[in-house]
Amino acid sequence: MHHWKHHFMQSTKLHRKEPVLVYTALMQEIPINTVTSANVVLELIYRLKIKDVMTTNLITATKETTLREIQQIMRQEKITGLPIVMGKRLIGLVSMDDIIQALDKGYIEEKAQDHMSRNLIILEDDMPISFAINYFDRYRYHRFPVLNKDKELVGMITNRDITATLLIEINREVEELERRTRRVEGGILSNELFTYYIMKNDFENAGHASTEIKKRLKSAAIEAPIIRRAAIASYELEMNMVVHSHGGRLIAEYGAEELTITATDTGPGIEDTDAALEAGYSTAGEWIRSLGFGAGMGLPNVKSVSDTFHITSSPKGTTVTVTITLTGAEERNHDS
Repeated sequence: MHHWKHHFMQSTKLHRKEPVLVYTALMQEIPINTVTSANVVLELIYRLKIKDVMTTNLITATKETTLREIQQIMRQEKITGLPIVMGKRLIGLVSMDDIIQALDKGYIEEKAQDHMSRNLIILEDDMPISFAINYFDRYRYHRFPVLNKDKELVGMITNRDITATLLIEINREVEELERRTRRVEGGILSNELFTYYIMKNDFENAGHASTEIKKRLKSAAIEAPIIRRAAIASYELEMNMVVHSHGGRLIAEYGAEELTITATDTGPGIEDTDAALEAGYSTAGEWIRSLGFGAGMGLPNVKSVSDTFHITSSPKGTTVTVTITLTGAEERNHDS
């Protein structure tokens, strides 16, 4: 999270005389945003990564390539922007505007290195696509280069890439919702059990289980306050395994009146479970904390939103089991 923010600040504070255009014309506005879009779209744009959406079949040139050759490549490939690379490193970009100027001023035979744009606005492949949507809205360009953590060019992303992928994913979500809805009788959940495997330090997929649990309860028309408690409990338990354990599994068991969530990891265990139920208790190392995680184990939150809570721990692993009542009036006060 901090890495993305830092990179975003660097990208938006570039000083240049002319704006760098990856595509010359203004882009057609993406009909979605990170604020007012439907919940299913919002979940997708924060869950999907840029690497899930971007084009990886790259067409590039080198700094020695002439602008004439680049013009021919653009015509053949029907593109209006060409990344200039040195090995796997992005060093510049030639746009259609650059080619038009070269034709007008008579230097079309000169090399790309003398006329390419060097200060570029880029994205990183592990960013959520919400970053890309905000970039498109902010800069009004058609496409952006995408780098990996080693600063190598690995793709290009366009507004068309985003909308096409979202259409496919929304279709999958609708099909899954229809499948799950068929299993619900009269709005009441039948006996169902789902298992989610959680890996240590897998921040990329962290939150998947809690998202699926939330969607399942929504499809069964469970009341929103109950869904919120289930989402909090499952997310905190899931993150605990990512941050504090060697990995494990989270099991969601849906009954007609009750949801049971069981989180079981493979160690190293919690030395003092009573202390772990106090706010701020953490076993996270310095590296995890530097990423913005691990300030606390979140078990107090889990206990406060659950109807029953049970924890056991040993060096071989920790098991937390909670239940949340899905039907009837809520008589117990739960901390938000």
